[in-house]
Amino acid sequence: MTTDDLTAGNLTADAIAALPYRENVGVMLLNAAGAVFVGQRLDNRTPAWQMPQGGIDPGEDPRTAALRELQEETGVRPDLVEILAVSDDWITYDLPADLVAKLWQGRYRGQTQKWFLMRFKGTDSDVDIATEHQEFSHWQWLAVDQLADNIVPFKRPVYQQVLAAFAVHF
Repeated sequence: MTTDDLTAGNLTADAIAALPYRENVGVMLLNAAGAVFVGQRLDNRTPAWQMPQGGIDPGEDPRTAALRELQEETGVRPDLVEILAVSDDWITYDLPADLVAKLWQGRYRGQTQKWFLMRFKGTDSDVDIATEHQEFSHWQWLAVDQLADNIVPFKRPVYQQVLAAFAVHF
């Protein structure tokens, strides 16, 4: 497979299946009322809400990555959260085939994620999505029971698994 193949999106199903998963963390951030932080992706004109998430840097453990990603995407500092739970399992998803070549230079078929449930101890004024590498155009607190229905469709099974993993905390 050549770089031109990746750029053109010419990946066969077998080629995609042979790709590894990208290790990633996700954060389900709950406010005092039990609502979940979601951000509207800046790079998507259609409704594409998601919870904060991102890759694990070399030499970084998942907890450190989760706290870093949360601050990078929301401006929420680690001292403003309490980690309530961590998913027992890694939750894996495949990207839609048309996105594989577009994201991460076609190196990954999807992501495998360790999820963290955190309680936000700050106020809304502590949230600042206008970060150095801004990912969200706007944000809101969403009721837990509305979360899965408002996420991009290919991530719904992931969010349903996250909700199931943390259900005892709602």
